[in-house]
Amino acid sequence: MAKTGRQAQRASVWIGGGARRSGRGGGQPSGLDRGRITEVTVRLLDAEGLAKFSMRRLAAELNVTAMSVYWYVDTKDELLELALDQVFGELRLPGADADEDWRDQLRALAGENRALLVRHPWLSPLIGTYLNIGPNAQAFSRAVQRVIRRTGLPAHGMTGAISAVFQFVYGYGTVEGHFLTRAADTGLSPDEYVRRSVTQVNESPDTAHVLEESREIMAARGGESVAETLDRDFDFALDLLIAGIEAMVERA
Repeated sequence: MAKTGRQAQRASVWIGGGARRSGRGGGQPSGLDRGRITEVTVRLLDAEGLAKFSMRRLAAELNVTAMSVYWYVDTKDELLELALDQVFGELRLPGADADEDWRDQLRALAGENRALLVRHPWLSPLIGTYLNIGPNAQAFSRAVQRVIRRTGLPAHGMTGAISAVFQFVYGYGTVEGHFLTRAADTGLSPDEYVRRSVTQVNESPDTAHVLEESREIMAARGGESVAETLDRDFDFALDLLIAGIEAMVERA
């Protein structure tokens, strides 16, 4: 569907009133609304991934024609933006007057963000594609800023601290989500997938040395399962970042 000049100029569904539109007027299909369309979009993205998603596939799932969906969104991009913000609404955020230590709040927000990226692997590329300025994303951003303000960092260092923590979370959650998706595609559990991969690497003379060089480090890390190992690495890395914030506060 070709974009009109107005559509091409709008940088986001959240700009220019596009997100507030519930339909284009009379004649829209009965039993359909933007909320239901967005909900089904999220369900399809979770089940089939971003690459397989299309307006035709969505329409088939809704049992309507593709043109019926366009009563509620102008483009596929707008719909993906709506889905992006909807899943951000799953994040549990501390209240504005919460009195927990900022370190605990930051760990909680980072953990929530990581879990969201793992739960919805299609989320990562959309975060980097769209402005991500919907109401749920803004609520998350405000919560993060409130916590960082409580660290004692000077104002000029706050955005850097946010970047350090949440770009780490973005990368960690993205890779973890891709790994779990890959394991699921093979029909194996994450632990079975890792065991098979390690066996194959060990059996190859070209790659066996890779594991041999890191065996001591891997053993010291511990963890009875892939999930435990991922959690330990994430928690330790986050502690390193928090320690860095503390050090920068003292230096300032």
